[in-house]
Parts: sequence; C-alpha cells; structure tokens
Amino acid sequence: MTTSAYIDTTAGQSELTIHDPADGSVVGTLPVAGRDEAAAAVRTAAAARAAWAATDPAARGKALRAAAAAVAEHAEELARLNTRETGKPYADALGGVEAGVATLEQYAELGPVHRGRSLRGSMLAADYTVIEPRGVAVLLTPWNDPVAVAAGLLGAALVTGNTVIHKPSERCPHTGARLGEILAPHFPDGVLATLTGGPDLGAALTAETDVDMFAHVGSSATGARIARAAALTGAHVIRENGGNDPLVIDDDVDPVWAAQQAALGCFANSGQICTAVERIYVHRGIADDFIAALTAEARRRNTEDPLGPLVDGRMRTLVHEQVEEALRLGATAAEGGAVPEGPGAHYPATVLLGCSDRMSIMTEETFGPVAPVQVVDSFEEGLALAAAGRYGLAANVLTGRIEHAHRAVAAFKAGTVKVNAVFGGAPGGAAQPRGESGSGFGYGPELLDEFSLVKVVHVGLPQTRDAAGNRP
Repeated sequence: MTTSAYIDTTAGQSELTIHDPADGSVVGTLPVAGRDEAAAAVRTAAAARAAWAATDPAARGKALRAAAAAVAEHAEELARLNTRETGKPYADALGGVEAGVATLEQYAELGPVHRGRSLRGSMLAADYTVIEPRGVAVLLTPWNDPVAVAAGLLGAALVTGNTVIHKPSERCPHTGARLGEILAPHFPDGVLATLTGGPDLGAALTAETDVDMFAHVGSSATGARIARAAALTGAHVIRENGGNDPLVIDDDVDPVWAAQQAALGCFANSGQICTAVERIYVHRGIADDFIAALTAEARRRNTEDPLGPLVDGRMRTLVHEQVEEALRLGATAAEGGAVPEGPGAHYPATVLLGCSDRMSIMTEETFGPVAPVQVVDSFEEGLALAAAGRYGLAANVLTGRIEHAHRAVAAFKAGTVKVNAVFGGAPGGAAQPRGESGSGFGYGPELLDEFSLVKVVHVGLPQTRDAAGNRP
C-alpha cells in the first residue's frame, strides 16, 4: 500500500515516464488512458461477461493454469522490470513473481470446486444455492509487490467468471502492462484488459455504472474515494488499504531476538510492505538491550548490507518529513534519519527513540525503513497504546506468556495478529481489515466468495394434468 499522504503528480498528463529509483535513469514511457478509454474498456468487458460467465468452471481453470505457466516463463523479465521501476531487490522481485504464479495455480484449482450448498427443506422439494460471477470487475493494484498482489485478484476474479479491467499502479505501469500482455492471450477477447494511468483513470472507472465490483489495494484515502463512488453505482467493493501496524515487546523475551524481529518488520523491502512494523512499544525492563541491538541491526543494513531505494523521490520526501517532525517534537535518531547524498531515492534504516503519539510517525502509515520506539512501563500500557488508532491491518506481539498472547489477540482490532513472528503464516489465510485499513476478504479461498453472487433456488412439485386434461 502506498502511504495515505501520497499526492499524485500525473493529473492531466498524457504519458507516464518512470525513472529507476536506484539511479534516476529512465525506465520508459507509457500512455495514460483517459475517460474515453475507460468507458470503452468497460463496454467491451460488459459485452464479454455473459459468454465468460457461461464458460464451464473447469475450462476457466484450465485457461488460468495456462496463464500461470506463461507468467512463470517470463518470471525473470517481470522481476527485472519490477526492480527497475520500484527499486525492489531482484531476489525479492523474483520471489514476488513466483508467489504470483503459485497464486494463479492455486485459484486455477480452487475455482472449479467453488460451489453452492444444498439446503434442508421439504423432502419433496429441492433447495440449493448457485454461485454466479458478479460481472465486470475493476482491479486497482499497488506497486510494492505488483505481480503477487495482482495475481491474487486477477486469478480469483477470472476463475469465478468475471471479466476484468486491471489498472496497475502508476508507479510501476510497465510491470503491470507486461503482466497483462502475458496473461490476456489465454482468455477470450474482452475478458481481460489492462489500462495504465493515475488517479484520473481510477476516477473515470469508478464513474462507470456498468462496473459491478472494485477491488483496491492501496492508500486509505484512495480506497475511501472508491467506496464513496461505488455507493452511487451499487458496485461491490473490497479494499486492503493503509496500515500503522504495531509491535508490542514483553519483558520476558530475548531482547536481541526481539530486535531481529523488529528490524525484519521495519526494514524488509526498505519498509515498503503492507504489513510492515511501523511503531514499537518495548517494555522498560529490556529496553536498553533491545535498543542497542536494534540500532546495531540498522547500522549493519546501512553499512554492510545496504537497503534498496524507496520507490521514488516523492516517497522519500514523505518519509523524511515524518522523521523530521518526530525529531522536532523530541525524538532522537539512534541511527539514520538523514537523506543520503547521490542519485536515486535511497533512505537509510532509521531508529527513532523517545517517540510518542504526538508524532505522525506513530499515528500514520510510514512507507519507509523507520523503526520508531516508545518505551513503556508495563505490557498493559504497551498493549493499550498499540491497540489504539484508526487503522486495523495487522498487529504483532512478542511474548513468552500465553496469557499475554491471548490478551493481545483479543485487544487488537486488526485483520491479522502475529505472535512471536512478524512475518509468516499458513497458506490460504484470508483476513478482513478493520477501520481505515479497508474491508472484505482479500486473499485465500474466501476471495472467491467476494467475486461471486449467491442465488438461492427452491424447486417444488408442480401440479400437472394427464393427456385428457385431468389433474391427478
């Protein structure tokens, strides 16, 4: 997700020119689709939806499986393009493509067995539900893991019989456009279209009354605008939006291990992960050792294992503005906190001490490698501070006490709670974000339900007549 403070600079432009955030070189230029192109794409998708909806689910799954194989063949190309557009390290970008392929394959298997239910009614009647596609689905996907996130939404939407218009982020349009070129030939004409552009294009699509559903992964501000627009057209909306995910650290855990977990959560992909750790509450009993270890982790990343750049200069400016505000309000930088010299959009791993909820670094999403730390006097204090706020994407706790773990799970108003591991989890998890972080299932088998409508059917016994016109 992009930060909720993101301000678009593409309004009114006819082209998108993308620069490599590592060195500022030009990656390429793509056209911006306007209102006419948006309307035409919706008309085409609407015209194709009946035939695609009538296609056997097994045939839809077969098409998606072939599309997944095509993406796998182009995995290195997509990863290199992703790295050039967003600065994502190549190994991480390749892992994201491979995760996308696996997700497409998963939905190719799940789609044909996604089914209705039999209902218990009269012994002389049949009662059951039928699963039907919603129709035209518009998918608006982010830049921080563009192939993996898009693959989940695309796979679920297509295999359930919807026709799709995909708008990738304007920060990685080449990756999104190339993904569309690889996928589209495996589906009938009109079933999948990819349009490149910024928020103007998104606004044009939300105004189209023939769109039946929107799925959005991105900023809370954009998600709220989509939801308001869809309220006027009646379209269904699912959103995974901004987060301000906390980490509570109890006094009975190893402070060095806790620092490693915190560093992973704050600095992975330069902090540009939807469920990154964005605020830390550490118990005073281990605070000194934890802070020393976390500072060492950040320093190692700044010297021995440098982070990749942020996605662009605008993002770096927003992150640094939050850091500068925290410093003005009394925080101190134990490591990092300054914009480095040289080309590109690099920002150091940063540890801020003495943070409080007076600072936006603790209350707003920060899409960068910043670890803001607040020392608390008890687990209860840390949990209360962590559970507060407008967002509800994910939350984390490190503790050796099962009671504290249970209390954290109950207290956090979040779609995902992670205990003793900031990342990881079983496949197929499908969370529902809370508050300004969105709504609806965004992953797993339940995503098929989001892209479907349920029809209840009751079949009773008719009254008939024989050949002579008599009732039996």
